[in-house]
Amino acid sequence: MTRALRAVIVDDEPLARARLSRLLGREHSVEVLAEFGDGESAAQGLRALAPDVVFVDVRMPQLDGFAMLERLAPSQRPLVVFVTAYSEHAVQAFDARAVDYLVKPVAPDRLHDSVQRVRHRLAAREGADRASSDAAAPYPERLAVPDGLRVRIVAVRDIEYLLAQGNYVELRVDGRSLLLRETMAGIQSRLDPRLFVRIHRSRIVRIDLIEQIEAHGAGQYLVRMRSGARMTSGRSYRAELRKALGLTAADETPAMP
Repeated sequence: MTRALRAVIVDDEPLARARLSRLLGREHSVEVLAEFGDGESAAQGLRALAPDVVFVDVRMPQLDGFAMLERLAPSQRPLVVFVTAYSEHAVQAFDARAVDYLVKPVAPDRLHDSVQRVRHRLAAREGADRASSDAAAPYPERLAVPDGLRVRIVAVRDIEYLLAQGNYVELRVDGRSLLLRETMAGIQSRLDPRLFVRIHRSRIVRIDLIEQIEAHGAGQYLVRMRSGARMTSGRSYRAELRKALGLTAADETPAMP
């Protein structure tokens, strides 16, 4: 028996929300838990409801769909389907690991395909979660990285930081950049969290090579590495960074004006 897919709709247009809710109601075993008309209330609602998937408009006043998702910690983010009248955000949407990208007005057949994609992605994720809980695999000490016509064996302990670069991850090793075809979520799962911390959806750094951090706007930090490299953290990753560095409230410094 297929369990109900728990969905949330976020769109500032009431007619668009009503149409999408009606179409989802025609799908087998899809339960629309709630609808939200703005990103701020949606972020709070998603934390409380923990749905399987959110259908979210890209362009909304004040807090757009991408910014809304940034308000959520990675563990709080459901699967995402963007629904928008504009096609130019598709690349950014898939960089954000969206399951699908629907252009308004959404055709029922196209929505059905999207729901099936969500079900498949959810089944794969739940299977992976079960497998990881059944047998926690040790973290590799080396990674095989294509380097021209050769394959370079990189010691994980030599990686300073990692950056998302489209469909690749850039590994910064000994002042050199190497590209590995991998997602940030995939490479993060292979790195020991005692050694590395994700500070942004497109940045992971080695904890013991962080030289200093500086408050940089609401919920963000400017992170400086021993090599001199500097990068900002994302608001959603603030708690992880503070935990990795063992920071307390007393360690907080005021943000730069």
